[in-house]
Amino acid sequence: MRVRTWPVAGVVFAVLWVFVRGVALTPSALLGQFLFGLVVGLPVAFVFRRLYIKRIDLARGAAALPAAGRYLAAFSWEVVRANVDVAYRVLSPGMPIEPEVILLPLRVETDLAITTIANSITITPGTVTLDYDEETNALYVHAVDGRDPEAIAAPIRRWEDYALVMFDEDASPDDRPPEIVVSGGERERTTVRDSRGVDDE
Repeated sequence: MRVRTWPVAGVVFAVLWVFVRGVALTPSALLGQFLFGLVVGLPVAFVFRRLYIKRIDLARGAAALPAAGRYLAAFSWEVVRANVDVAYRVLSPGMPIEPEVILLPLRVETDLAITTIANSITITPGTVTLDYDEETNALYVHAVDGRDPEAIAAPIRRWEDYALVMFDEDASPDDRPPEIVVSGGERERTTVRDSRGVDDE
């Protein structure tokens, strides 16, 4: 069933308002804050309706909820793990940091899915999305420790598996992800070629 987007956005704003307010868990308090959220949220959603797509498929959205939950769980765990990892590296006397940039080709293709993954990478401590290459549909990702590029890509691939379902992409989680490209490796090979060229001369 396809419905207008802005009323749905208004209801979402109302639900978020209830969580932000942190009201007592009583029916009257919850209902009161939810209605207040609707009074504020619906006009705001209407004013900014041009920012949304006109209609959404509620059934499709409901079907995507399990994948969205798994995405959120996997992302939250990775944020916790990355916080501990970065804290260890900062406090370690040897400062085990070896920055690297990798080019990570994606299977997702829609703007919303790409933006979701790119923002998730940046929010996670130790990694940041530098740029998006539209021609290759790939993200440039900077990591504080790039000695194991596959370990950097692994959680991102897991998020992408869920995003493929969430955003109803053409590709499937069963499809083999494209190979990553490590910029350091490319630089090293270029340096070797250049030095050989100088020696030959």
